Amino acid sequence: MRTPTSTDLENARRLLADCALFRKLARHERNALVARAHMRRFDAGDVIFLMGAPHDSMIAVLAGEVRISLSSADGKEVVLTTVHPGEVFGEIAMLDGKPRSADATALTACKLAVLERRDVLAVLDRNPAAWRGLVEILCSRLRRTDHQLVELALLKLPERLARTLLRAVDAGRAQKANCTDLRLSQFELANRVGAARENVNKCLRDWKLGGIIRVEKRVIKIANRVALEALAGAD
Repeated sequence: MRTPTSTDLENARRLLADCALFRKLARHERNALVARAHMRRFDAGDVIFLMGAPHDSMIAVLAGEVRISLSSADGKEVVLTTVHPGEVFGEIAMLDGKPRSADATALTACKLAVLERRDVLAVLDRNPAAWRGLVEILCSRLRRTDHQLVELALLKLPERLARTLLRAVDAGRAQKANCTDLRLSQFELANRVGAARENVNKCLRDWKLGGIIRVEKRVIKIANRVALEALAGAD
């Protein structure tokens, strides 16, 4: 495992300071946690861990994006969420010490900080108020999952796809102002909306012809956000 650079450590300190889980910690506590973290790099498409893997660490994203998903025995995949810089994942296995409950894959090139269970729990036990941050993260995850289940059950594909594209753009804007580009494959989009790739491709073709999106070198660009919001059923 490579030795973290001073830039890696500084990025980890800054991002953990903004993370809901560690926001209430004193600076020296966050710095001590970062000092014990293992810095890892993954290329796009690399598997970070698989469901059922025996591990109890929690992971903070320093750069890049991570896809959290579930796969069936016949190869079908449903994307649960995408984790962005400043967010953590793997907190369930960290809490109960049991195997991973989902798959984690690098959606883009990633820099990650792996935080061991014993280190995180020791810090939280010394700072009881920080447990509230963990509850906030778990509640946020649950709300997102509930929202996704409602969309899959009740919304037609065009509406689900439009909402997915808008969420992805807004997440990109949080990292880069004025972002309107999406580097998502049709396969990735199909997994996110729970549909066949062919059906997703048909929607994208229709929207391209209607001037709602543009596709340039496999990059989706939002050309008419108002029209896309109308398709999504946005207020």
